[in-house]
Amino acid sequence: MTRGLNASPGAAVGQIVFDADTAAERGKAGDAVVLVRWETTPDDIHGLVVAQGVLTAHGGMTSHAAVVARGMGKPCVAGAGDLVIDAAARTLTIGGHVLTEDDTITLDGSTGDVYVGALDLVPPQITDDFREVLGWADDVRRLGVRANADTGPDAVKARELGAEGIGLCRTEHMFMAVDRLPAVRRMILATDAAARQAALDELLPMQQADFEEIFEAMTGLPVTIRLIDPPLHEFLPDLVEQSLLVQRLEAAAAPSSSDDDGALAAARSLLAHVKRLHEQNPMLGTRGVRLSLLYPEICVMQTRAIVRAALAVLGRGFDPHVEIMVPLVGFAEELRRMREVIVETADKEVAAADRALDYTVGTMIELPRAALTADKIAEHADFFSFGTNDLTQTAVGISRDDAEGSFLAAYLEAGIVPANPFASIDAEGVAELVRIGVDKGRSLKPGLKTGVCGEHGGDPASIAILDKIGLDYVSCSPYRVPLARLAAARTTLDG
Repeated sequence: MTRGLNASPGAAVGQIVFDADTAAERGKAGDAVVLVRWETTPDDIHGLVVAQGVLTAHGGMTSHAAVVARGMGKPCVAGAGDLVIDAAARTLTIGGHVLTEDDTITLDGSTGDVYVGALDLVPPQITDDFREVLGWADDVRRLGVRANADTGPDAVKARELGAEGIGLCRTEHMFMAVDRLPAVRRMILATDAAARQAALDELLPMQQADFEEIFEAMTGLPVTIRLIDPPLHEFLPDLVEQSLLVQRLEAAAAPSSSDDDGALAAARSLLAHVKRLHEQNPMLGTRGVRLSLLYPEICVMQTRAIVRAALAVLGRGFDPHVEIMVPLVGFAEELRRMREVIVETADKEVAAADRALDYTVGTMIELPRAALTADKIAEHADFFSFGTNDLTQTAVGISRDDAEGSFLAAYLEAGIVPANPFASIDAEGVAELVRIGVDKGRSLKPGLKTGVCGEHGGDPASIAILDKIGLDYVSCSPYRVPLARLAAARTTLDG
């Protein structure tokens, strides 16, 4: 019917659904569904969890849909540009076919192909022979292989597939569950410190429970937990959708109805907050360490949740290895101040529990300035993890979602670039920044542990380059771990 980007491998069959709420409702009822969207957002996570796969008209290999689907082991075809989605009529026009929610489609995430109807599927198998070959690879490779995992089940799967720890746990993904989003929004919309703290107190035990599951699954292995990264507006309704809601309520408002007045007032208030937090370029705005410096109470809550979880599982006989990571650092002073908050909070929790707990504090190197000044940043870091997704965007000056849906395909076809830099690392530019960051960091701390947690950590061509730079490990989605183990062995054998 059409072909998009093979954003996450595997195959999926299901009836079309056009919104996450419907996907969640039908998926929980046992229906096989495929979520079809222009593009997905964090608000769609509850639908992604139960869908068999996801198809988007926009976005690329590192879009929200692609990254989340790979992390969940779900097929994804992204950036199928000839999709015409009519959300009001709930129809999909594609390849001359007009489809509704009664129609079934098949996705091949390994090729990017989309078919009308249900094709027969073959379940994947990891045989004894395959395990034996992976064992040979583990005997040979120098480079460690970790997984990016945000939940207990993901961590269990990662360990089953041979991951030697977690290189990236994205804490903001834990906030998107339907039962947690209201508390997150109360935290964002709080007008004073007391109200914000009350919402954070509500979120703390939820995050702690998640961390306990992950620490138990990864007992004896390192777990790198990244503090909140995305801008706060991502947890609020879309600006356009909220504006339209206010307009609809205003048009339908009945002056004599206090209920209508209350709903309209609430919608207007929420719209005002969305506008206040809206940024023209949020990827380069108030996110990462900047967010935590403006609202240190968020960092304090997350640190408490991490440490309390580690202490709890330690008391149950498990062996947690805690690594706390600060994202988007560009200046050494940012990390120095954040480290102070983290260490003070963590040490108070450990002292209150009267237990011993080792932990380390590091940072995510994902800005060119951070790589170029890594010797100064290393003064306050126990480890570096290179976030090559954002490092590619900021070094090359390309928005990954926009480029993959527009000019990048033409660049590849014309030979202007040898490969998609978001799928296979740019050897002359981005990889050189990684090398500089490793060398400068280790010039101050010779034993500094370094890894990569971007999507390149699961790409064989990128692994060959990163291994030669001398990184300690790569981290990728759980389902790419076997491939990364083989690739790491091959680069060792190739010399």
